[in-house]
Amino acid sequence: MYSDISQIFIDKLDGKEVTVRGWVYRHRVSGNMAFAVIRDATGIIQATIKKDKVDEKGWKDSSEAYVESSVIISGTVKKDERAPGGYELQVSRFETVWRGEPFPIAKDLSEEFLLDVRHLWMRSQKLSNIMKARHHITNYLREFFDKEGFWEIAPPMITRSGCEGGSTLFEMNYFGEKAYLTQSSQMYAEVFVFSLGKVFVLAPSFRAEKSRTIRHLAEYWHLEPEMAWYDQKMNMEVQENMVEYAVQKMVKEHPDLLKACGRDPETLAKVVVPFPRMDYAKAIERVNELAGSEKMKFGDDFGADEEAILTKEYEVPLFVHNFPKEIKAFYMREDPNKPGTVLNADLLAPAGHGEMIGGSERIWKLDELEARMKEQNLNIKDYQWYVDLRKYGSVPHSGYGLGIERFVKWMLNLDHIRDTIPFPRTINRCYP
Repeated sequence: MYSDISQIFIDKLDGKEVTVRGWVYRHRVSGNMAFAVIRDATGIIQATIKKDKVDEKGWKDSSEAYVESSVIISGTVKKDERAPGGYELQVSRFETVWRGEPFPIAKDLSEEFLLDVRHLWMRSQKLSNIMKARHHITNYLREFFDKEGFWEIAPPMITRSGCEGGSTLFEMNYFGEKAYLTQSSQMYAEVFVFSLGKVFVLAPSFRAEKSRTIRHLAEYWHLEPEMAWYDQKMNMEVQENMVEYAVQKMVKEHPDLLKACGRDPETLAKVVVPFPRMDYAKAIERVNELAGSEKMKFGDDFGADEEAILTKEYEVPLFVHNFPKEIKAFYMREDPNKPGTVLNADLLAPAGHGEMIGGSERIWKLDELEARMKEQNLNIKDYQWYVDLRKYGSVPHSGYGLGIERFVKWMLNLDHIRDTIPFPRTINRCYP
């Protein structure tokens, strides 16, 4: 019977005999004693191996093991405040399953080297904890939509038309025809609001942005809900309720994991609705006021610096809404009460983590959509199926897109987005 390492601490198995399977996380030998920290998927425990307490093979295995050798060990759990977690294992049996070769990762190695051996670096406690947190966060997002009566759908990743403009499309040869990796599943999600009402997609999106920043990826996971009959106000309310739900569930159910990732749960506990809202024009004024200069003018989009300036006063995310239509996508509906602006909102994370969500009311009238597409010189034939949605029983509807990696980056207060995904794809990296 094998025990998970975490169970030793949960059940406080002091004095009990246990057997665990895992990998050597730390290792040293001193005279007739070997010390190994063993890890499995649930945690780590210190193991003490005395030469006279194990058989000859057990001592040879324990004294010659490398970091990342896979092992099976048995022994008695002993309370020891000096050990990680307050317990250690006094070993009576040590078996190396696979010794392997000396592990190539040590301290003080460059980020580029660690990215080159990402397949091995994923074993680190840091990245393991981040992946566990990402798992829970994604589950809570799905759980929120399930409770709210949404249906999950599966769109194609290969498309003939771009959603966010042609400059960031990854082009491919599709059996002799030109096609693209999807920038967004939004338009396909819109198909289903006419039959299912409220739907969402959780799938990869691809952007060929030549950006070298701490928050850009060429491939990322995109959460995209679409809702029939929803206006801008309702759209923002869904967004903030979703964020609050996922954040508060993490704070309540996994505070220790948040701490292990470097995030103070008490800071996240302050993230409650409603979130503040700021008109785009006012946001431009506020950035210039806080910067003490004319840093932005009307018609500019927000960059990382401007978003950091704008959110530094907030402990919760901030909505900036009603952007000029010239700088937003063709499918966003113009605000009839504020001509020249669209019924959209970007949700900016505090502390300079940047835009997490972009959403809007969608243009739902045929003549408005066709006029807007002509303004932006789009070939309507490439979007004919999307235009058809407005011909037959169209209704007002809204939606948004959340970048999972940006959301995780903010929730865990990480320095770089590359650590939120196992194998980051960036402008200069497509390996391993």
